[in-house]
Amino acid sequence: MAIVTAREVSRIFPMPAGPVIALKDVSMTIAAGEYVAITGPSGCGKSTLLHLLGGVDTPTAGAVTFEGRDLVAMSEADRGRLRLTRIGFVFQRFFLLPMLTAAENVELPQAEAGVAAAPRRERTRELLAYVGLSDRADHLPSQLSGGEMQRAAIARALANRPALVLADEPTGELDESTSDHIADLFQRVNADGTALLVVTHNPALAARATRRLA
Repeated sequence: MAIVTAREVSRIFPMPAGPVIALKDVSMTIAAGEYVAITGPSGCGKSTLLHLLGGVDTPTAGAVTFEGRDLVAMSEADRGRLRLTRIGFVFQRFFLLPMLTAAENVELPQAEAGVAAAPRRERTRELLAYVGLSDRADHLPSQLSGGEMQRAAIARALANRPALVLADEPTGELDESTSDHIADLFQRVNADGTALLVVTHNPALAARATRRLA
């Protein structure tokens, strides 16, 4: 079963010197439980495609459907709700809120989704244990290493049990050893049933995927 499908999507950005074509006529499908890696040189539109598939942006032409719903036809509020509840995001620079602890960062999207306090705190404990951060729950991002911040970000992405996690250069700020640990964690997340789409320049991370697009 397809989770997300792009059909002949293009994204053109108007610029003073003329339009910039970031994507042109791209089609792809990610199935439930699949692990896909997208590789390629900088500037080839990888992140743009990820943003379109995640409902962060809409295509200039073409269609994107998520679990059968037309993202382009949805209101921004509905796309926001979809991103909150069905899609997890992991970024190169983590984007943890600096004034919140690791646990509070993981708890926040659950609170925004309306999850009651007791179950969201239990879910947060489970997720921090899952990523190996139980002993760092009360630490601020500034007190965590790069790898720990990325593990906290992965726990946050999983908070509302998404069908799909989209990761944009998730090991780009990490050393080789730490990157390997993050790759192991992504493989575990996928084995536990969550579909993954990873945009990466890291060949070792891309090699973990079951399908690779370039």
